[in-house]
Amino acid sequence: MTLRFYDSATAEVRDFVPLEPGKASVYYCGATVQGSPHVGHVRSAIVFDQLTRWLAYRGYETTVVRNVTDIDDKILAKSEASFAPDFVPEGTYIPREEWFALAYRYEQEFEAAYEVLGVQRPTYEPRATGHVTEMHELIARLIERGHAYPAQDGSGDVYFDVRSWPEYGSLTHQRIDDMQAATDADPRGKRDPRDFALWKGHKEGEPVTASWPSPWGRGRPGWHLECSAMATKYLGPRFDIHGGGLDLRFPHHENELAQSAAAGDPFANFWMHNGMVTFEGEKMSKSIGNVIAPAEMLALASPRVVRYYLGQAHYRSVLDYRPTSLTEAAAAVERIDGFIAKAGARAGGDAAYDGGGSPRGGHAGAAGGSVPEAFAEAMDEDLNIPQALAVLHETVRRGNSALADGDAETSSAALAEVLAMTAVLGLDAARTDTPSSDSAAHHALAVLVDAQLEARAAARAAKDWAAADAIRDTLSAAGIAVEDSADGAAWSLAAPHTAQTNRMGA
Repeated sequence: MTLRFYDSATAEVRDFVPLEPGKASVYYCGATVQGSPHVGHVRSAIVFDQLTRWLAYRGYETTVVRNVTDIDDKILAKSEASFAPDFVPEGTYIPREEWFALAYRYEQEFEAAYEVLGVQRPTYEPRATGHVTEMHELIARLIERGHAYPAQDGSGDVYFDVRSWPEYGSLTHQRIDDMQAATDADPRGKRDPRDFALWKGHKEGEPVTASWPSPWGRGRPGWHLECSAMATKYLGPRFDIHGGGLDLRFPHHENELAQSAAAGDPFANFWMHNGMVTFEGEKMSKSIGNVIAPAEMLALASPRVVRYYLGQAHYRSVLDYRPTSLTEAAAAVERIDGFIAKAGARAGGDAAYDGGGSPRGGHAGAAGGSVPEAFAEAMDEDLNIPQALAVLHETVRRGNSALADGDAETSSAALAEVLAMTAVLGLDAARTDTPSSDSAAHHALAVLVDAQLEARAAARAAKDWAAADAIRDTLSAAGIAVEDSADGAAWSLAAPHTAQTNRMGA
């Protein structure tokens, strides 16, 4: 078994050799909580969730850090904009939403999106505002080594001197002279327009609560500095994998690498970046109006379908959203769930399936099985999800054929493999709106549907085909799919996602 991942720094697929045998350390960039999550944020989280799940499956004790950037220029600007006196009735006081309250509100939106889509909680999820001391220490080391300097204009800014570090640009393979100027702070105090802010002096009109005392005056940290300080605090000066969206590669990750390496920290052994999400071939943009938010997707499809869609492409490729994308993903998930439901019912008799990729009853142990070798080979080779999904669907086809042939041994083996693969892909973790078999809602539904199926069975026995068809049509209109077999009629909740399956001996 050799895991291989594409390293953005070397632009090649390399063998993954962890710094510590049997362990893996992963840092991936989380949210800057200045607004609601967009689909790119969620795709990135799902990609690195798939990565860490696979590392765990392969036996690595994995430490995962995902940061929260809760102080930022845009957060302060949105807080300021939350007070709009032109729209306030005279004599009415409407308080401004403080920057930290705004940041926390959006942070909760991100956490809710992660949870509903089955993204595992990281080992640590540090906030930038809780690590200012570590940031001061990193700045001091850089100044001492001659790689940073306080601005001479009295602004309180501190900058990284990009020309003092010969390897600046190595992550993105650029020459300094070809780079654009850094726009994260006033350029008047910079030696070079490309120098970026490590510390941003407090400015008149900004809330004092958004600043901290420092040896260089009150201020707040620069964005790039935050991740370097948090990554090394929790994973050490050198760790295995640093990840994030491709849009973060420059300047964010380039600057992280430069400041950390210049301070004497080897930093990440691998840099992994996921591709963007586009809308019918075009970049998503608020100005164009083609941005699709996770909430919009979840209004159109179940969480498991949304997770399947966002996680189906190779992580380094562009994922293009089209109006039919979720419909296609729903059909794929329905095929998987349909097989699990039928095979689970066959294997466990009265055993039920909860519609979320997890078995209940007689076949509960199946989820602990092993994935097929072809699936493992695909995942080992740079997390090749499309190839792994092809194996999953082929196993579903094989299992369905075995069910049709009455081959219980083959269908049970396929069920175990399918459950193992859906667990690795996190499809069993995304929430489902389907009531579980032990809920009062499901019990009530089962009683009502079973009564209808009994009436339908009686109509069929009396050769009253019109009445039997009418009952089936009524159930179908209510979202109940009925499938006839030699063992009787089976019912399940229909699209967008298949759920509990029951059988009636009819």
